[in-house]
Amino acid sequence: MKLYFTRHGQTIWNVENKICGATDIALTDLGRQQANELAEKIKSENIHIDKILYSPLIRAKDTALIVAEKTGIPAQEEVRLTEQNFGKYESTPRNGAEFQEAKRSFINHFESGETMLHLAQRIYNLLDEVIADKDNTYLLVAHNGIARVVQSYFNDMTNEEYSAFGIRNCQLVEFDI
Repeated sequence: MKLYFTRHGQTIWNVENKICGATDIALTDLGRQQANELAEKIKSENIHIDKILYSPLIRAKDTALIVAEKTGIPAQEEVRLTEQNFGKYESTPRNGAEFQEAKRSFINHFESGETMLHLAQRIYNLLDEVIADKDNTYLLVAHNGIARVVQSYFNDMTNEEYSAFGIRNCQLVEFDI
């Protein structure tokens, strides 16, 4: 049994190196192209996926719906896949020194956001449900912060590895269950 994960296509804030978090930012033209290329990869490599679950944020939703339309795989919104709310750091530089230090504390709310532990709880609960469904293979379409949590569910990581982990836009990651 397998589980697939991808990060949404490129956004303008990705280009500008800004933290998107829970802010609803649309795909760029390249982001839509990346979603189309992901759909073509799934089709050309005959990757078996029964269902797509996606974050309600427009960048992930549009990516998922492009893939669903091109592949014929049914897609469903899953609110728990919403990116972490990074509070006061939303729209700030991803590599900002203060943010890099703050995200090492897993119980930090970033003044008005969500802790990494709360994020992990909702994603781990979702993964437990998806894995329990032995009849279906899923593609989760979400965000880089969610990618970290999914990676940590399947692989041991140090805090530093967790903080540094990331995947490219529309990179398809496969997990064996």
